[in-house]
Parts: sequence; structure tokens; C-alpha cells
Amino acid sequence: MGKSLMISAGLAVAGLIAGEIALAKAVFAADQLTVTSFGGAYQTAQRKAYFEPYAKQTGVNIIEGEYNGELSKIRAMVESKSVSWDVVDTDAVAGVQLCAEGMLERIDWKKLGLDRAKFTGADNDCAVPADFYATVLTYDKDKLPNGPNTLNDLFDVQRFPGKRGLSKSPFGNLEWALIADGVPTKDVYKVLSTAEGVDRAFKKLDTIKKDVIWWQAGAQAPQLLADGQVVMTSAWNGRIYDAIKNSGKNFEIVWNTQELGMNVWVMPKGGARLDAAYKFIAFATSPAVQADQTHYISYGPANRDAIAHVDPAILPHLPTAPNHMTNALLIDSSFWGEKGDELRQRFTAWLAK
Repeated sequence: MGKSLMISAGLAVAGLIAGEIALAKAVFAADQLTVTSFGGAYQTAQRKAYFEPYAKQTGVNIIEGEYNGELSKIRAMVESKSVSWDVVDTDAVAGVQLCAEGMLERIDWKKLGLDRAKFTGADNDCAVPADFYATVLTYDKDKLPNGPNTLNDLFDVQRFPGKRGLSKSPFGNLEWALIADGVPTKDVYKVLSTAEGVDRAFKKLDTIKKDVIWWQAGAQAPQLLADGQVVMTSAWNGRIYDAIKNSGKNFEIVWNTQELGMNVWVMPKGGARLDAAYKFIAFATSPAVQADQTHYISYGPANRDAIAHVDPAILPHLPTAPNHMTNALLIDSSFWGEKGDELRQRFTAWLAK
């Protein structure tokens, strides 16, 4: 009888310990959040403006992930029901596509506690606008003191011989090809929506194809320029601003025909820390916090109330500054959400020729 009591007591203690371990794991899980973004200067800015202040304020440990925007990684997590990324920063086009596929949680703006009407570009039910960035043409003034000055110079290998850098994607390149071929910015997507327009864009890209070095990660573009591997390159404006401000590079941005894109916060469907994810997004998209990010990278806040908090000395460096918007092309997320797969397949086949 005594032996049975000892066994029962032992089992009870073992059960209690197991319960405490499970509780500890649950508490630990609640005190951490995995946030995934694009790395480089952009994620450094997010760390300073969002991750570190949020962790200090709430005690939640932010575990950072990095990716290059691959949708396949998010799809794989959701489809296998093993979501490890709680919050993801992605571009608006990817947000539209993933939402249509049912890969993202739909945003409950009441739970978020923010006014959707205050956000520019808040038309995707699965995404909260984060910031605006620009894809710009840029060059090293130490090596090219007199230009390029327009998008046409990107395609002029006679006046500006040498390699050019471009993102290894049809996204943005097809639009620039049409603009350089004479299509007004306001008509770009009307033309690109036709088979003839797509052919025209690829024909224009053919003229520089052999002179292009293709980059995939945002940090590669300024590095190609700094290393002298290219004479000019497309790049995200924030990466160039970082190279100028923090590395002393004499890079120049051609703002004319900048392509204005938007980054958004999304939550992969089925994540285990949904409430915590909402709290983080609410913090990261509040006006003062969004404005703080502009101290570290020159991206325009999506929350319009943030503008009042932006340092006036920083405003001219943002892509959304009025003088930069004169001939800007706003990337059409709906177009790319609908046509993206088809155009990416054609682009991949074109590269292989």
C-alpha cells in the first residue's frame, strides 16, 4: 500500500512539473514575437524605431527574421500549418496577392485601434500600410559628375557606356521600359494591360539586356555602385540615403519618374500569437513612431497623422515630398496582384534566352 502511495505521489509531482513546464512555455511564447522584414538598412531602421522601443515598453522579445520577399515561404508556412512568422513586412503587391489566396489574416481595424481612413493606400483588407519607398535611378557623382538626369539615360549606352543594375524582376522594370519608350506615366498601366504593351516593354529591355547586372536583395544595389561594378542602378531610395548619410557615398538620386511603392504589415494566417501581433502593428503604425523611422531611413509614413511629427529637415529626403511627386509613378498593386505570376514567368523565360 505504501508503495502505491509513493507511486501515486510521484505521478502527481511529475504531472505538476509537466504542467508548470507547459505554463512556462506558454508564458515565454506570449513574451516573444517573430517579425520578419527585408534586412539591411531598412530593417536596421525598423529595429531602432520599432523593435527596440516596443520591447523596452512591453517586455516582449522581438525575434527578427529576414527574407527577400519570397511569397513561397509564407505560403509554405500557412499550408503546412506551421506559421513561425507572426508579423511580416511585405510590399503592397505581395499583400494583395497573398490576401486573394487566403494566406493572410484579415485586419480587424477596431481591434487595431486605429482609423483606417488616416492611412494612405489602406485598400487591402489583409494589410496595414507601413511606409512608402521609391525605386529610383541612382549613380555615383564622383564617377559621373554630369548625369544621368532622366530615365532615358538608363537606356542610352552610347552616352553612358557600362553596366547598369536592375532588380531581377519584371516589377518596375516593365514600367520604366515603357516610360523610356515614350509612354506618359499616367498611361503606363493602360498600355501594360495589353499584349502589345508587354511586348513593347520587353523589346525596350532587350536594348540593354547584355549591359545589365541583376540584383535581388536591396543591399546589393548600393554595393554594386560603390564597387564600381555598374555606372548606374535602380535602387530603393532608403538604401541610397543610408549610403550617403552613414557611409559618406557621393551618390545622387534621379527623382524624376520615381516608382512609388508601399510596404505593408501582414499576419500569415494561422499564427499562434495573433493578439500580440495586433499590438505590435498598432504600435508600429502610430503617428509618432512612424515619424521616428524617418530619422533612420528616408521612407514616407503611410499614416498621414505622422507627417506633423516628421523633422522638417528630413521631409525633402522623403519620396513623398511634393517636388518628388511631379512625375512619379504610383505602382498599381491590383495590376500586379492580377498579372504578376504571368509576367514573372515571361520575365524568367526572357532572362534565360
